[in-house]
Amino acid sequence: MIRDLRRVVITGIGAITPLGNTIDEFWKNIVAGKPGVGPITRFDTTNFKTKIAAEVKGFSPAGYFEKNEARKYDLFTQYAVAAADEAIIHAGLNFEQLNKNKIGVIWGSGNGGIQTFQDQLEDFFINNKQPRFNPYFIPKIIADIPSGVISIRHGLRGLNFSTISACASSNTAIIDAFNYIRLGKADIIITGGSEAAINETGIGGFNAAKALSTNNAHPETASRPFDIHRDGFVMGEGAGALILESLDSALRRGATIIAEVAGAGMAADAYHLTGTHPEGEGAYLGMIDALEDAEIPASQIDYVNAHATSTSIGDESELKAMYRVFGDRKDLHVSATKSMTGHLLGAAGAIEAIISVKAIQDNIVPPTINTTDVDNDWSNIFNLTLGAAWQKTIDYAMSNTFGFGGHIATVIFKKFR
Repeated sequence: MIRDLRRVVITGIGAITPLGNTIDEFWKNIVAGKPGVGPITRFDTTNFKTKIAAEVKGFSPAGYFEKNEARKYDLFTQYAVAAADEAIIHAGLNFEQLNKNKIGVIWGSGNGGIQTFQDQLEDFFINNKQPRFNPYFIPKIIADIPSGVISIRHGLRGLNFSTISACASSNTAIIDAFNYIRLGKADIIITGGSEAAINETGIGGFNAAKALSTNNAHPETASRPFDIHRDGFVMGEGAGALILESLDSALRRGATIIAEVAGAGMAADAYHLTGTHPEGEGAYLGMIDALEDAEIPASQIDYVNAHATSTSIGDESELKAMYRVFGDRKDLHVSATKSMTGHLLGAAGAIEAIISVKAIQDNIVPPTINTTDVDNDWSNIFNLTLGAAWQKTIDYAMSNTFGFGGHIATVIFKKFR
C-alpha cells in the first residue's frame, strides 16, 4: 500500500537551558551571544581536570511537581517535564478537546538518571553494602522514563518510547516523531530530549575519554568551535521540547504554526567507538539523506546549526563533510551554538532544533562566540557567523547531531507557507 505522506509542522517549543528556563529568555541570550559556562557548583572539583560546565541556573522542581512527586524523578526527567509543559502551553493544546489515543511522546536521552545511579551506589558502599535502595531507583535511572511521565501527566495514550543514540538522541527522537506523524500513526507528538550529567561520574568519565575542555581559567571562552586553540567540549545540561503535529491537525484547531519539518536523514560513521570519521563520511551521508528526503538541493539551505562541539577532530570532520555537500559557499551561514550552551549531550539536538526553528521564525542567524583564530581558513569557505548574530531571511535550516558509536542524525526545518 502506498501512503500519501502528511506534512508535519511545529506548533510549540519549550526549553530548560544554561541560558534560561523559558524559550523567550533562552532565545534572547542566544541572539545576544551570551555564554552559559562557568565554574561547576554541583560538587567539589578539586581533584578533577575539568572544573567548568554549563549548568542550568535557578531551576526549581517545585514549579512543576508536588514535593513527594519530585522525589520520584531524577533531574533529567524533571527537566523534561518542565520543557514539555512550556511547549504544550506554547502550542495551545487542550488535550480534553483532542483524541488522546493519537497523541504520543518520543523522547531522547544519552545518559538517563546518571546522578541517581551515582548517589545510590555511593550510598550502598557507604552503608557497608547494605541493600537500602530507593524503591524508585530503577525508574529514576532508565532513559525511557521522561516519555512515560509526560504521557501519564497528560493522559496521552498514543505511541510512546525513547531513543538512545548518544549525542544524537534527541534529533533521532525528532526524526521518529516526524516519520510517525507523516505516516498517520499519530496526530501530535511531544518530542525532544533531556540530560543532567554534570556530576562526578559524568565529568570524570568524559575526562577519562579526553573529551572535555580543561580551560578552567577562562570558562566563558572555553567552548570555541572551529578555533585552532579548541581543546574539547564543555558539558551542558537541560531539556528541549517540540510539539510536532500533522498540518491537518494544526489547521483544524487553529494553531499558530512556527515552522515545518522538511526532511531528515540518518547514517553511521562505522569507524570508531568515540571518534568521528576524519573525513566526515557519516555526516556527509546523513546530510545528503536529509536533503533527498526534503526533496531540495543543497543550495536551498540558508543556515546550518553545526554539531561543532569544540573538539579537534570532530569540528574539522564536520566541516569537511559540509564542503562535500555544499561546496564553496560563503553565503551559507553556519553557527556553533554550543559555544554558548555547552554540549547538552543527548539533549543537544532538541535545543539546537529550537534554535534552528527560532532562526527561521525571526530571520536571525545566531552567532558562534569565542572563535577568533579559525582552523584551516574554513571562514573563507562558509560564513561561520563569528562574534555576532546576523539578520538574514532563512527559509531552510539544517541541524546536525553526531553521537558516540558513530550515530548521525540530521533534520531540516523550513519556513511554513
